[in-house]
Amino acid sequence: MPRHIGVFFSGGPAPGGHNVIAGIFDEMKKYNPDSRLYGFLFGPDGLLDAKYVEITSSLVDTYRNMGGFSMIKTGRTKIDSKQKMDAALKTCKELKLDALVVIGGDDSNTNAAFLAQYFKSSGIKVIGVPKTIDGDIQVTTDDGEMLCAISFGFHTAARAFSQNISNLTTDADSDIKYWHICKVMGRVASHLTLECAFQTHANLSLIGEELADYTDQKRIDKAKEDGKIDYTAYGMTLRHLSRLICDTIVRRAACGKNYGVIIIPEGILEFINEIQVFIIKLNKIIADYNYIHDHHFHSSFPALTDKLEYLRRLARGMADKGRFPIWNLRDDDLFSQLPSFFQEGLLVERDTHGNFQFSQVKTEKIVMDMVKEYLNTLKEQGKYKIGIERTYFNSLMEKAGMIPDQYAKAIFKNPEDSHLLIKESVISLKTLKQTLVGNELISPEDPLPPPVLAIYKKSEPKFRTQTHFYGYDGRGSDPTHFDCNYSYNLGMIAFHLIAGGATGQMAAVKNLEKKFDAWEPIGIPIARLMHLEERNGKMELVIEKTLVNSHSNAFRVFKALREDWLAAGSNPDKYRRPGPVRFTGNSEEDRPITLMLNSI
Repeated sequence: MPRHIGVFFSGGPAPGGHNVIAGIFDEMKKYNPDSRLYGFLFGPDGLLDAKYVEITSSLVDTYRNMGGFSMIKTGRTKIDSKQKMDAALKTCKELKLDALVVIGGDDSNTNAAFLAQYFKSSGIKVIGVPKTIDGDIQVTTDDGEMLCAISFGFHTAARAFSQNISNLTTDADSDIKYWHICKVMGRVASHLTLECAFQTHANLSLIGEELADYTDQKRIDKAKEDGKIDYTAYGMTLRHLSRLICDTIVRRAACGKNYGVIIIPEGILEFINEIQVFIIKLNKIIADYNYIHDHHFHSSFPALTDKLEYLRRLARGMADKGRFPIWNLRDDDLFSQLPSFFQEGLLVERDTHGNFQFSQVKTEKIVMDMVKEYLNTLKEQGKYKIGIERTYFNSLMEKAGMIPDQYAKAIFKNPEDSHLLIKESVISLKTLKQTLVGNELISPEDPLPPPVLAIYKKSEPKFRTQTHFYGYDGRGSDPTHFDCNYSYNLGMIAFHLIAGGATGQMAAVKNLEKKFDAWEPIGIPIARLMHLEERNGKMELVIEKTLVNSHSNAFRVFKALREDWLAAGSNPDKYRRPGPVRFTGNSEEDRPITLMLNSI
């Protein structure tokens, strides 16, 4: 029998979305040419306002295998009230729809489950399709069976980001003077960062989930000796994170590599204890204000000074009420010490789901400003210096008729190594001359020998950074061959779930890591994936995001290889070039590396 099906995109674009529609269209026409597919324009708004277009063969063919959601656009409106549910149902009934397909992320699929429940008595089926480049929609059974390994769009975005990051590794290795700081999308989970690390072998990749799990054993032991518990020893602080990055930079500089590439996830701040506390508290304060005053917080307090004054009044006022305040005087004091651009970032307007918008905060600037400050301290202490190649040093000295070994023992702390480091006590031209005089290589009246002066100047590091954000470019990329096939099959599965009478389920493919003929189409009940989470100051049912598992194969392999990728020695850098995204022809790999590793 002919079927009438509606479809809309929800949330940010992800490569492969058009192929989901193509899969639904081809399969429904295959079984009955009289079936009709309607695309709602601008996401959920199209459903609520009855704005749609009938999807035809020519329209599908125009966008087949193309990136973006340009065919029918997308939107972020939530269908979260009875009024909106009624409007959505009214549109579906007017079009005599048998089913509705929601192509979106965790929130959109959550919405699909509630729509399915609301539409059940009318007989209209609702099916969700997992879309997000963040890769945080993953479903595993209680006994470890993987039902949905990754969402569509993840592979393409990772490849698109990785090509750009790989280009920067080539630039860094050529120009040898910049550290490239690459922030990639991933507000809650670091899957994209981990995949990009495998794709590019960047010198340092920070996985937020690992930072959150960090424990400072020295502080724990010290507290135990004092008969106390140091709760701040659990989890990474901003200061400690900056020290970690500094250690990487100093170690590479010591072997002559004062350059490199660092990848950080967009949401890294959410994994830092002190910042997470601020975010949670401010989310609650903003949500409560909006609810109590029935007026938007950011409209009431447009300027940063206005927002800060409200927080100060809140701290003083609540402190007098004799109950535990959500924003106390200590919070206010700590918050006041943050740079103004960071304060403004933490108070940025929340998204429609009440989430902190990390993409609008210059995360890399916050972290790297602290890194630069500490590097200056290490430089003053003589601990941050560029290693000098022994062959270069010998050549320079011999050309000037000077004996290399005599000067090496005097000014270098490691005169036998391949890269020579000037002693920590030599931190200026004055201390350099004192060292040479003390070793009776020159007299107090003599000037510094030109070769020694040249070596000293070459050892002085200049820390230069270039920052980059990779997000929207990857969302709009044309899909890889893997994502083209994966998304097309998700569309076909969505149709067959509808034909089989299913509702409230998410289309999925098992065995994605295997060859195509081993892929298995399934439907996953969305309600089983939900948990309670705070949104806009209230506890709501949403699909639980999947974080990077520190016990997974992929993460364990990453930990085993990252010292090699750091390349803080005489060995050359291990950068990898994944190449551009392409639909046909041989590529470095045909599916996510993390997917393949975790399937072993």
